[in-house]
Amino acid sequence: MSEVKKMPETVTLTIDGKEVTTRQGNTILQAARENGIYIPTMCYLSKVEPIGSCRMCVVEVEGVEGMILSCQEKAVEGAVIRTSGEDLFRERQNIMKLYDVNHPLECGVCDKSGECDLQNKTLEFAVDQQTFSARDQHRPVKNWGFISYDPALCIMCEKCVRTCTEIIGDDALAIETGGYKSTIVNTRDLSDCAQCGECMAVCPVGALVSTDFKYSANAWELEKIPASCAHCSAGCQLYYDVKHTSIDNPEPRIYRVTNEFEFSTLCGAGRFGYDFENRGAKREPEKLDAAVEAFRKADTIRFASTISNEEALLLRRIAEKTGAKLVCDEARGFQRFLHAYREASGRNLPTADLEWIRRSRAIVTLGSRLYDDAPMVKFAVATASRREKAQVIYCHPLEDMRLQNQVTQFIKYEAGSEEGVAALLAATLIDKAKAPQELTTLLDGLDIGYLSAESNVSEEELDRLKLTLWKRRRFTLIVGEDLYNHPQAENIARFLAAVENYSDFKLFIIPPASNTLGVSLICDLADEAEGYTVGVNAPGDFTLSALGDGDLDLPAMNQQEGTLVNHEGRVVPTHPALPYGGWELADIARRLGLELEHVIDLTPQLPAEEGFRTLAFDDLPDYFDATGGEHRGYLLERQEGEAELRLPEEPEELESYDGTVLYRCNPGKQFSPFTAKTHQLREEASLLGSAQFATAARLEDGDRIRFVQDGIEYERVFRIDTTMKGTVAVNPTFDKGLRSFAISSYRFSPVKIEKTGKADE
Repeated sequence: MSEVKKMPETVTLTIDGKEVTTRQGNTILQAARENGIYIPTMCYLSKVEPIGSCRMCVVEVEGVEGMILSCQEKAVEGAVIRTSGEDLFRERQNIMKLYDVNHPLECGVCDKSGECDLQNKTLEFAVDQQTFSARDQHRPVKNWGFISYDPALCIMCEKCVRTCTEIIGDDALAIETGGYKSTIVNTRDLSDCAQCGECMAVCPVGALVSTDFKYSANAWELEKIPASCAHCSAGCQLYYDVKHTSIDNPEPRIYRVTNEFEFSTLCGAGRFGYDFENRGAKREPEKLDAAVEAFRKADTIRFASTISNEEALLLRRIAEKTGAKLVCDEARGFQRFLHAYREASGRNLPTADLEWIRRSRAIVTLGSRLYDDAPMVKFAVATASRREKAQVIYCHPLEDMRLQNQVTQFIKYEAGSEEGVAALLAATLIDKAKAPQELTTLLDGLDIGYLSAESNVSEEELDRLKLTLWKRRRFTLIVGEDLYNHPQAENIARFLAAVENYSDFKLFIIPPASNTLGVSLICDLADEAEGYTVGVNAPGDFTLSALGDGDLDLPAMNQQEGTLVNHEGRVVPTHPALPYGGWELADIARRLGLELEHVIDLTPQLPAEEGFRTLAFDDLPDYFDATGGEHRGYLLERQEGEAELRLPEEPEELESYDGTVLYRCNPGKQFSPFTAKTHQLREEASLLGSAQFATAARLEDGDRIRFVQDGIEYERVFRIDTTMKGTVAVNPTFDKGLRSFAISSYRFSPVKIEKTGKADE
C-alpha cells in the first residue's frame, strides 16, 4: 500500500532577494508582510477575504508572464518575487491616476486629510498632474445616522461593503454599479443596521466619516490614547482621539474613537459612546474623611464590575483589612457558574475563543440575546456564517430577526427551562463512547419526553439539530447571561462542561459585564449585602460614583489606567484619556494603612493561582503586528485539573412562567448608565414587545405603564416592535443609574403591569 504524502506546513520563497518562509496557503502579500517587506495596497484589508479591486499589490514572479495580484496568489515553494521596479512603479502610478480622476480637491477641509491613503499614495507614486478626466456626476451627500457618506469622494474600493458583509453580518451596504456613476448604497433602514461605524473606520478616503466629528478637528491635532473599551466583556482595542480645545479652555476632550481597523473591530457603543467621563470632581478633604470613615465601619462593600482588576484587588485588600464582605451583584452568579464549570470540566477557563468561533462550521448558542449582549461574539458568528457556511442554531425564548442572515435553525424554549434545554443538548451532542458510564447512565435515564414538553423543544427539533451537525467539524457552544442567575445555574454549568468534555464542541462563556471575569477571579464574593454598605459604582449607605452622583466622586474608566480581563481570558491594558481632579480608591486605601502609590502598583500582584502573570503594568504590550497578531497584555494561563470531575444531576422539575413575562436586556449600543450618559447614544428607555404581547397584556403602542421588576419600580412607555414575536417583552435598565449594577436575578420574570396614561398626555 503506497504511503500518503503529507503536505508541507511551510513554503520557502524569495522576495526581493530575501529568502522567506511562510505557512502553506498564505498569499505572497501575507508572506511579504510577515517579513517586513512592503507591497502597496488600496483595497486590501487583512480581516476580510481579498477584494482584488485596486491592483496596487501587483508583483512580478520569475518565469511568469505579466503581473499578478499578490493579495490573491498563493506563495509557492521556490518562487522568486519582485515587488518593485520601473514597470511596477508605472503600473501603480497609472492606477493612482485613475483613482484621482475628478476626485474633489477638498483636502483642506476633508476629515481624512493627514491619514488618507489616497493622499499618501498619490505622493508615493508621484502623481503631480492629470492627463485625462471623466464627466463629473451629481452625487449628493447622504446621511446614514452616525455616518455621513459623500459619493464624490468614494473610490469604490469595496472595503466598507465587505466589512459590513463578512465581519458585521448586516449586509447593509451594497455597490450600485454604473461605471463612473457607481456608488455605495445603504440597503437597510437604520434601525436594522448595527450602526457600528466599522464601514467608516475602514474607508481609506473621506467618503465615510462621522457625522458628529465632521469638520471639528484635523487628524494631526489629535493625540491617540491607547485604551480598551470598558462597555462590555469584549475589552476591544481602541484609541481615544483627544485634543485640547483652546487656550482659554485648556481642558482636553475626546473628539472621537478610532481603532486598528485592519485587524480589530468595534461596535457602536465602543465607537460612539466615549464621553462618559466624570468631569468637575474636586479633592475636598472632608469628603475623603467621610469616605475613609465609611469604609472603616462598613459591613459590606458593594461594587460594580465596571472596574479594573487592580481596583478589584484593592477592594479585596481593603475588605480583608476592615472585615467587610464583598458583594458584586453582576459577578456573583457568574462566579458560581464558573466555579461549577471548573469542578465539572477540570479547566479554569473554557476552550473557545473568537478566532475559533470565526472558523467554526457549526455553532449552537444558548441563553444569550446575542446581538445585544455581545456584539463581538455576534460578529464572529456572522463571519463563520459567511466564510465557513456555518450552521448556526440559536436557542432562546425570543427570536431575533436581526440574526436572520446567520441563523439556520431557531429553537424556541420556554423561559425558565434552561436546565432542561441544557440536559437535552447534552443528550443530543455528547458522544457516549467518550463519556464515563455514570454520565451515560444519567443521559440514558433522562425523561426526554417530559423535558421536551416542558421546555417546548420538540424531539423533531433535536433530531434536526443532530442531522445538521452530521459530518461537520469545528463546533462551538456559546452560552450567556440568561444562565448565570437561573435557580439551577450550577447544574446547567455541569451539563455544558460535560458537552465540552465528551463531544467535539468547544465552549465560549460570555461574561455579563465589562470586567466580570476579572472580578470573579480576584474577589471572594458574598451573595448579598448586609448591614452598613459602602457602594462603589453601586447603591449603598455611602456611595462612591464615577457617574458623579454619589457621596464621593470616582474616575470613570476613560480616566484611569489599569487592566481588564476580556471574554477570551486576555488581560488587556487601558490608559486614561482625560484628567481626573478628584479622589481615587488609592487615596482611601493609603488612609486605611495600605501601602501603594498608584493603583497599577498592584498589576504584578494579581493572583497567579488564577492565571495572572507577575508583569508590571508598564511592561504589558499593546499592539498588533503586521500580520494581525494580537500583542495586547497577555492570555491568562490555562489550567487543567486532575481531580475527579463532578457530573451533572438529573434536572429539577421545570418552573413555568405564566402571565406577563418581561426579559431584562439592554438594547443594541446601550450597556449601562455610562453608555446612556454619552451624547451620541442618548435615547429613551421603552418597554418593547410584539403585537402578540400587546394583545396578551392588553396594551397599545404609546401606553404609559408602571411595574416592578427585580425590586426596581419602572415607569415606561410601551412600544410595539414589529420585528419581535411571542409573548415576552424586553425591558432595559440602562437608565436606572447605579441601581442597574445591583441586579442579580434571573433575566425573565413575571410582572403585573399598570397602565397610567398615554405618552402624548
